[in-house]
Amino acid sequence: MGPLSGFRVIELAGIGPGPFCGMMLSDMGAEVIRVDRIAPGAKAPKDVLARNRRSIGVNLKSPEGVETVLKLVESADALFEGFRPGVTERLGLGPEECMARNPKLVYGRMTGWGQDGPMAQAAGHDINYIGLAGALHAIGRKGERPVPPLNLVGDFGGGGMLLAFGVVCALLEAQNSGKGQVVDAAMVDGAASLMAMFFSFAAGGGFTDQRGTNTLDGGAHFYDTYETGDGKYICLGSIEPQFYQLLVEKSGVDAERFAPQMDAVRWPDLKAELTRVFKMKTRDEWCEIMEGTDVCFAPVLSIFEAPTHPHNAARQTFVEVDGVMQPAPSPRFSRTEPGISHGAQAPGTDTEAVLADYGFDPDQIAALQESGAVTG
Repeated sequence: MGPLSGFRVIELAGIGPGPFCGMMLSDMGAEVIRVDRIAPGAKAPKDVLARNRRSIGVNLKSPEGVETVLKLVESADALFEGFRPGVTERLGLGPEECMARNPKLVYGRMTGWGQDGPMAQAAGHDINYIGLAGALHAIGRKGERPVPPLNLVGDFGGGGMLLAFGVVCALLEAQNSGKGQVVDAAMVDGAASLMAMFFSFAAGGGFTDQRGTNTLDGGAHFYDTYETGDGKYICLGSIEPQFYQLLVEKSGVDAERFAPQMDAVRWPDLKAELTRVFKMKTRDEWCEIMEGTDVCFAPVLSIFEAPTHPHNAARQTFVEVDGVMQPAPSPRFSRTEPGISHGAQAPGTDTEAVLADYGFDPDQIAALQESGAVTG
């Protein structure tokens, strides 16, 4: 019932950002068919990224298997893949072949470096893409090496989410033009886009290349994490003067000493004092004092703690599906509410049902199974 209900999407299964794009689209109601490699005996993985999709097992090295995917493409709105440039062309499933069958098809491509450029054919991972984009350099403590922010910035924020956005943009355009197009989503490009505000700061002289010295990278005492008396952590984001004033009041520090908020020379000294103060109480005690106020405060919760926090529980930010705790679909909509119908399926679980839905008759399905072109 989500806002993308009625759209058909083919996903050539991969890892990381591709499946995340598939999750985003299927959470929003698109019918996403995941084309998995044949894996005899494979069981359903506890893979949140693979939720909400039916799976068809296809041998893409078989001409009949490739033809099967091309027939699916004929009645699809979009297809996306996450291979190195040129791989789907060699398989016979590149944009030219697919769009010859369906001129209105949106063909999404997810890579690290992009479809062209000097590094297009090189291997890489999230850390490399955000390194080249200027994002990784900015993350870390003063005088220390850069810290990888999990693989959130490249794989997911700058990758899968960017691809999902691009696919939806192209789907909207195709409704007007009647023509499909290729979406070239590169994680290095997406990570660079996520850095747009910091390029603005740099242009205005408000951002330096020395990590851990700026307002939003942990340099400021009012925008950082602090250890509490029980070895846990809280985080502050008291940027605006009125929020900062409330932080001063509720933490009990000396107001005169903390008055020059934006004097960066004083930040290390003020941070040392807040470090001392926050260790005087437990995390729960600080939550009693500050949580829900305009201090811009929150406890730093682990992934095991976050689902049980009262705010997250009230909004059902996390849900349990097939025994797996996971983030609920987002964003939310007032009419076309997204949802999760089921968790990850074993590869090939839905082969017969999908082929039937896409117009294959029983004899054709039996022949494909007999030849080994499909499984399931």
